[in-house]
Amino acid sequence: MAKARTIQVNDTRINVLLNKDQNDYICLTDMTKNFEDGARLIEKWLNNKSTIDFMGVWEQLNNPNFKTPEFGGIRMEAGSNRFYMSVKLVWLGDE
Repeated sequence: MAKARTIQVNDTRINVLLNKDQNDYICLTDMTKNFEDGARLIEKWLNNKSTIDFMGVWEQLNNPNFKTPEFGGIRMEAGSNRFYMSVKLVWLGDE
């Protein structure tokens, strides 16, 4: 089970999870909550083609259930004007 802790950076409390493999996971939402349009920063990062490529490689290395063919469709659309990804949604335009 993951252990939760918080760190304080300036005036911002950031949640950190330490999993059983001793990897730290830092909450991006917490990191940006005191920035103007902080949620928008994460959204812009998620829609960046390089970020999509990074997430695909990470998933291939760390997720035995990763669906490579389905990800290929997302990867092909990433960077186009009709592509939109958020934490909860992937939208490929008219589909």
